[in-house]
Amino acid sequence: MRKLPAVLTVMATAALGTALPVSTAHAAADCHDAWSGATPGYMYAYDGANCVGFLGKYAGWDSNWGDGIGNYQASATNKASSILNKGQTLDVQFFNGTGSGWTGGYICLSRNEGFASNLADDEFSSGATVNNAISSHRWVVYTACDNHWAE
Repeated sequence: MRKLPAVLTVMATAALGTALPVSTAHAAADCHDAWSGATPGYMYAYDGANCVGFLGKYAGWDSNWGDGIGNYQASATNKASSILNKGQTLDVQFFNGTGSGWTGGYICLSRNEGFASNLADDEFSSGATVNNAISSHRWVVYTACDNHWAE
């Protein structure tokens, strides 16, 4: 008779597990899995929030994501909704503009923070919305970011 309460407990726990499934949307609520699998020394950009829809990765600078040179091609410019920094020594500065003058407003992602899962609420230093507006990036030291960090 002592086994009956244990069996009932196991059955109740199993029933709860099937009654309250975890959805795939909830399971991928941020970029932790992408960060864990990312190659050290690279920054990544994704088309969707939560590091979904890989746009590309790059270990160097790219002053124009839409010029067809480097890892970022025309399909990546003004499309990023989440970003990841797996850099080893530097932070990444993302820009709204293109060209080596690094203009148009910027936002930074520190290597300590690792990723920004949803850029919808972030703004460039110019005040423009970051989501779907990144056109270039470069690696910088922490002091170049002047308190404009992605969240």
